[in-house]
Amino acid sequence: MNVNEKFELIKRNTQEIVTEKELMELLKNKKQPSVYLGTAITGKPHIAYFIWVLKLADFLKAGFKVKLLLADLHGALDNCPWDLLEKRYKYYSEVVSLMFKSVGADIKNFEIITGSSFQLKKDYMLDVLKYSTFVSINDCKRASADVVKYGKNPQLSGLIYPIMQSLDEVYLNIDIQYGGTDQRKILMFSRENLPRLGYKPRIEIMNPMLPGLVGKKMSASDDRTKIDLLDDEKTVKIKINKAFCPEGIIEDNGVLSFAEHVIMTILQDQNKKFIINRPEKWGGNLEFKTKEELEKSFVKKEIHPMDLKNAVVIEINKLLEPMRKNRVKLEKLAKEAYPDD
Repeated sequence: MNVNEKFELIKRNTQEIVTEKELMELLKNKKQPSVYLGTAITGKPHIAYFIWVLKLADFLKAGFKVKLLLADLHGALDNCPWDLLEKRYKYYSEVVSLMFKSVGADIKNFEIITGSSFQLKKDYMLDVLKYSTFVSINDCKRASADVVKYGKNPQLSGLIYPIMQSLDEVYLNIDIQYGGTDQRKILMFSRENLPRLGYKPRIEIMNPMLPGLVGKKMSASDDRTKIDLLDDEKTVKIKINKAFCPEGIIEDNGVLSFAEHVIMTILQDQNKKFIINRPEKWGGNLEFKTKEELEKSFVKKEIHPMDLKNAVVIEINKLLEPMRKNRVKLEKLAKEAYPDD
């Protein structure tokens, strides 16, 4: 794979790269660059996580060293009970590993790291304190506003969150941080402020946020908007059948968005088509090679929403097979990690 091919692979399905020029230079000059994604171990992982699993798989294909930070301390800063951190780490590490298996990723150069393994060390904590003398309360609150749950009386912990996420780039020794567009303010906060501590800014790459099943962001805290990785086939079908998917409308359409960004990506990599089964009396089966073809046909109302939903149900159930084969173990871990669910 040449530099241009690697660049296009990394760029696909992303919304923003800061900056593309820096990314191209990195690919030209470094044999094995490194990238990380951090996820706070708060809510239960759901199918929208396949967005970043697929992108990390792209980085692996492009020859990157890939690090997944399971941010236990960040989870605590965002109100995860301290006594559940280790249990949620175990659940995340097990289920995310199976998600990579589900998409057929080669994880030879993939590593899972827990935040507390390095974030409590003297040098790191000293940098946290130094950082806090360079930035204001408003800087930190503004940076984390789309990520941290601030109430009427904000806790100090939420203000520490973006400082630590910035320093993770340094202490994980990576070239790129990858995350969702909801992370953008923190990523730009990092690029602006790391040089003030004598550290180089990193490349920041962001993916679009997947709409939920009721027409908004898919959320781990709202069961109506998501499909859990442990949902059975019947539950998947019920949730998808109830999902917001008006004929010809693509805005906030979580069903179509999942088909485009996850299902079509996997099928394209396997040189397969996305098949929508229909009776002959309704025109017979439809086949799509690209997400652009699928979206165009949906907008033209050539696809009935229920036919799309039925096809998406089939593909989601395929994706969830590795989790279902390990259901007993995962359900036990989930019950311990999320006792109130």
